[in-house]
Amino acid sequence: MSKGWQDITTEQVESRLSKDPGIQLIDVRNPDEYEVGHIPGAKLIPLPELPARINEIDQSREVIFICRSGNRSGKACEYLTQLGFANLNNMVGGMLAWTGKQERN
Repeated sequence: MSKGWQDITTEQVESRLSKDPGIQLIDVRNPDEYEVGHIPGAKLIPLPELPARINEIDQSREVIFICRSGNRSGKACEYLTQLGFANLNNMVGGMLAWTGKQERN
């Protein structure tokens, strides 16, 4: 049985970003983690705030969830799948595996 979302590698995310810089990236880490370094264009929605902020996610577009290691982003995908969201991706390995560009706040 399919789990309702795709696991995606950091290399696949970089490749997709090079083709579509406006792809929807949601970072579900805590604000202090996000400030240390995040993927340019990633929107911060900490996992505990996700239920109250799901209206900020465009359901008509593909979304890639990001966290430190891939655990919290997987939980975000699982939660949103239960709510009927589609086109969800979990960046496996998270920011620990990310070798691309980062912004800092």
